[in-house]
Amino acid sequence: MAWLRRTRGTSCETFRDERSPNGFSLLPWLLMGMGAFSNLFQGETPEPWIGGLGLLTFNSLYVYVSFRSFVKETREATSTRVALALLGLVTCALALAYGGNWLLFFPLLGLATGAAVRMPQLRPVGLVVGVLAGGVSVFHDGWGGLDIAYATWISTMVTAAILSLSEAVRQLRTAREELARRAVEEERLRFSRDLHDLLGHTLSVIVVKSEAARRLAAGDVAAAQAQLNDIEAVGRQALTEIREAVTGYRQGTLRDELDRAVSALRAAGIEPDVRRSGPPLVPQTEALLGWVVREAVTNVVRHSGAARCEIVVAGSGGERVRLTVTD
Repeated sequence: MAWLRRTRGTSCETFRDERSPNGFSLLPWLLMGMGAFSNLFQGETPEPWIGGLGLLTFNSLYVYVSFRSFVKETREATSTRVALALLGLVTCALALAYGGNWLLFFPLLGLATGAAVRMPQLRPVGLVVGVLAGGVSVFHDGWGGLDIAYATWISTMVTAAILSLSEAVRQLRTAREELARRAVEEERLRFSRDLHDLLGHTLSVIVVKSEAARRLAAGDVAAAQAQLNDIEAVGRQALTEIREAVTGYRQGTLRDELDRAVSALRAAGIEPDVRRSGPPLVPQTEALLGWVVREAVTNVVRHSGAARCEIVVAGSGGERVRLTVTD
């Protein structure tokens, strides 16, 4: 069934975490500066040593800001904001001095800004970066330079939107795992309360009757024997109740397990869709299917990352019944 395939979901979850955006995601965009590097290498840039120093400074600041932008604490640190401001100054200086391919550093500045700044500060900061890019580009290339301003603004906003969405997904995943953990803890607590309620009275009766049998053993053997018989009966009944509690939570029905499944799925932010048809089932089948539902839903909540879970119980006129759990 579908839920069985989800038992391997932990490795997939780890894989998704490892593929979350990080500083390396922004490094390939540095290839946009290859035109400026080519101009520098071919001697087409005046004062090449200044251009080379500026290129090295830009790349260093860009890498620094990129790798500090994916953790909230480092992203909001003063050093990151200072590095981003210096990156903007270096970009403006290089673009004003050389123009041409060096104007493409503005979209890279937009990428770094989108990664390092979040709403609501992103709106004014993004506007300033876009205006700077437009002003410098128009100064060098005329109104055609507005393309650079547009590319800078788009790179800023799209980068910020993608990274904000990624952070929201990570937060939701963390919340879902926390809900699943709390659900397990609550179930354990409920089970411990069940055992306490189940055994407390039974053990008290056994202790009282044992004391009575000990007192009666010397003078009234028949009465003592009756007490021992009662102890045996109470002990057997306790064993039966414990087995029921351990295996089926006191003979819980399939309907009870389906209700618990709906509650657990909703608590984990998963939309449940439960459908049941067919004649009533025998208690043994209900207990077995209830166990399957419980295990399947646990796997879905813990490992699947699903948005919707469908549980279908379809019985026929005979003894056949089909249970399907799909996420």
